[in-house]
Amino acid sequence: MFQSVQTLVQGAVLERLTLLINHVLSAEPVAMTRLQRHSGSTVLIGFTGWPSLLPALPVVAFQVSPAGLVERLKEAPPSAPQLRIEVDMANPAAVFAQALTGERPNVEIAGDAEFASDVNWLIDNLRWDVEDDLARFIGAAPAREVSRLARAVADGLRKAARTVRGATAHRSVVPTTGSEGSPPR
Repeated sequence: MFQSVQTLVQGAVLERLTLLINHVLSAEPVAMTRLQRHSGSTVLIGFTGWPSLLPALPVVAFQVSPAGLVERLKEAPPSAPQLRIEVDMANPAAVFAQALTGERPNVEIAGDAEFASDVNWLIDNLRWDVEDDLARFIGAAPAREVSRLARAVADGLRKAARTVRGATAHRSVVPTTGSEGSPPR
């Protein structure tokens, strides 16, 4: 039963993720034009090193549509995609911290060089304009204030993540024994 619930939740999340990706793409005509050149191409995204104690992440496959958007391939992933992306998830907390600080996680990309270059450009240059989307529902002034607050929270989280990463990277080893080999008192 847990497996079927997990499959349903993963499917729903991936559908929403696909809609979000297409929403962001459609806001930038240049991005859609870059992807239109790769119409019909497939990209396979996998996650390596995922901790075995956590539920496994699915391999996700997308195909570029003639409009320059993406469609999630729900069936079996293609055996020979034009682009294969492997995200190192051996430490999910570190990957989350990297995302908060704006850093990319460790990623290996293999496949068509031109397609990889365009996908890399999209990753570097596309950003979701949340304030603009909020303004459609609540008005420009409230959207600006909500965005300002969200940026402040995000900045705080980034600083906290950098501090935690810095503290764990530069931890010094404290001796556990005294000068005569006995534990300190």
